[in-house]
Amino acid sequence: MVEVPQISEFGKILIFLITGFIFMGLMFFINRLIAPHNPTPEKLTSYECGEEPTGNAWLPFNSRFYVIALVFLLFDVEMVFVFPWATVFGNHQIIAADARWGWFSLAEMFIFLGILILGLVYVWVKGDLDWIKPKQAIPSSNTNIPDSLYDQLNIDQSSFKVRAFTAETVQQEAVIATSERAFPAPIRKPMFKPTFKKSTDE
Repeated sequence: MVEVPQISEFGKILIFLITGFIFMGLMFFINRLIAPHNPTPEKLTSYECGEEPTGNAWLPFNSRFYVIALVFLLFDVEMVFVFPWATVFGNHQIIAADARWGWFSLAEMFIFLGILILGLVYVWVKGDLDWIKPKQAIPSSNTNIPDSLYDQLNIDQSSFKVRAFTAETVQQEAVIATSERAFPAPIRKPMFKPTFKKSTDE
């Protein structure tokens, strides 16, 4: 009787990848058949968090995103290196074989975290983690007008009161408007007289 060859671990991964590609292609094909296809200019525009795109895409982005990316790299991606360390540090068989593996892995993790903390302190001292706040710009001028005059002007303008709307104010405004129509402003004459020269051929 002939033995059936067993599939290796890499063969299982290959079968898993091939099956995944077949299912993805099948889903795209069914989507192409069933889904309606009505492209419009609004549908073809880029979509970013519900915001309508305005202007050119080649613009400088806000550096707050750069700060968030730095924090993410410092405190999240290093977890990829912590998991293998935890498997070695928590393996009782390795530590039972040689107790120095536990101390070595512990010292290695302290060195790794020390480098990360050193990088964090460096970025913190440089001020890259400070949240961007608008700086107040106080306008300055070279005039010799005292500040007390500006303060007095602001006080005078703040004490302005709106007149109450009554029938008398409407009549007064109507009288002023009719008087302006009755006596129009005089027409100004030009300040110069144009002179015309006769041609010498006549």
